[in-house]
Amino acid sequence: MAERLAAPGDLGRRIASRRESLGLDREELANRAGINPSYLAYVEQRAAAPAVETIERLASALDTSTAELLGATIDQPPGQGRAALHPELESLDTQECLRLISPGGVGRLAFDDLGGPTIAPVNYVLHEGCVIFRTAFGGPFDANLSTGVKGVEFKIAFEVDRIDDANREGWSVLIRGGVHHVSTAEEQAAVMALSVQPWAGGDRELYVKITPAEITGRRIRHSR
Repeated sequence: MAERLAAPGDLGRRIASRRESLGLDREELANRAGINPSYLAYVEQRAAAPAVETIERLASALDTSTAELLGATIDQPPGQGRAALHPELESLDTQECLRLISPGGVGRLAFDDLGGPTIAPVNYVLHEGCVIFRTAFGGPFDANLSTGVKGVEFKIAFEVDRIDDANREGWSVLIRGGVHHVSTAEEQAAVMALSVQPWAGGDRELYVKITPAEITGRRIRHSR
């Protein structure tokens, strides 16, 4: 009888998330992994405990590792896997950069405050070529991202990346430009409809807009 594992409660969530990121439906993934689609639905939706062999099949079909699916790497920084044997570094044009970051998610904002250079993560959305995020009035992004002079923007850098340890690939997009608090009624009406949801929670009703002046990106791939 195949060895069984005590599955973590979010095993199914990780499988579903990875499947959706690859654009696969359940039947397609089940066919790749050689398992029953109904059983895959059960695994994704309940706290199931699949056999080791099943998890290995799913990991292979999802181009990831069993450790990743089981959450063993959740507290580790990405990029700890070995580099590819023949990595290729390519520059990305503006259109491809915008395509990669268009789903939104988490990016890193870099700016100077009174103590020096600072980098902080924010949840963002991309809207009409600009980056929008929410923060708290009176917080570090309030005074530190405002010049206090109308029409004069604070200059920042904003970075979004994706590291795929299993495939030893990744990409990063860097935006440099001006940032300002959304204060006009017209801008506020537009951004409030975007449903930006900060993970940090709390009262975060100050909307901030980054207008790119320069967009660059790089991607690492390996010869297959």
